[in-house]
Amino acid sequence: MTILTRLEQWKEQGAISPEQHKYLSGLAQGDPFSLFLELNVLLYAGVLAFVGGLGWTVTTWSRQLGDVLVLTVLTGLLAAAFWYCFSRASAWSPQETPSPNAIFDYVLYLGALVWGIELAYIEQRLHLLSGQWDDYLLATAILFLFLAYRFDNRFVLSLALSSLAGYFGLTISRWPEHQDATYRQYALIYCVVVGVVAVLLQRRGLKPHFLGTYMNIVANVLFWALLSGVFQREGYGLWFLALLVACGASLGWGLKRRQFVFVAYAAVYGYVGVSAVLLRNVSDFSATLAYFVFTASGMLVALVVIARRFGRHA
Repeated sequence: MTILTRLEQWKEQGAISPEQHKYLSGLAQGDPFSLFLELNVLLYAGVLAFVGGLGWTVTTWSRQLGDVLVLTVLTGLLAAAFWYCFSRASAWSPQETPSPNAIFDYVLYLGALVWGIELAYIEQRLHLLSGQWDDYLLATAILFLFLAYRFDNRFVLSLALSSLAGYFGLTISRWPEHQDATYRQYALIYCVVVGVVAVLLQRRGLKPHFLGTYMNIVANVLFWALLSGVFQREGYGLWFLALLVACGASLGWGLKRRQFVFVAYAAVYGYVGVSAVLLRNVSDFSATLAYFVFTASGMLVALVVIARRFGRHA
């Protein structure tokens, strides 16, 4: 029995979808297939690596190179990137707009990251705002939001939302020492503000395809905030209940919109929260290890099965 015959049988049995059958049949026959996603990820990673190296160079050699030279190079890169984007961009549209060429999005992303490096360098060396990083973060968030909507780029939108989260005080480096009510309050306010703005913009038809990016970031910030409440020593019951409600909402959203990632959020964050409550008073290492071995294995199998079902109906 040939591979093509088996694939035909699997399609008739419902084991694979027609789209999967077409894709796998093409691979079996040696047809070319797209590497767009893999190349896209590698190119964005290359931009990040370049900017990381640039940041290291600036940090390490700034005294030897001098402020004038460093700022000249950074400003030149920033100006070149933004000039390229504004001169090559298509006319703005509230709907999804394709990139004008293959490298456009990477140049825009490079410019956004260079902006962050230059801003940090200026404040570190010149102290223009006397360490008022909140003002820098808010200005950066506004700039990145403008760039994201002008050039239709979800990666820059993610940078904007991350900068806005920093403006609200939500930084990973400060999380371990700020797991208190105030910190969670800022996180919840951030989620409400970003979520409401995302829905309003989507309903007004302004880049409605950005809604998924907004919701992904809001979901992660919300779950982290709720989990921090679940892990506190006292008064965790209300936060645990809120976590279960959020998991149910994420599960419903994912199933309704056929977005597996939100189903995964509900499963993973819910599993962590439930495990924290169940093992709160367990001190036996062997029992704890056995719990995670069996439950984590079951969770992984369940996610794989659900993912296959989502792929089958895609």
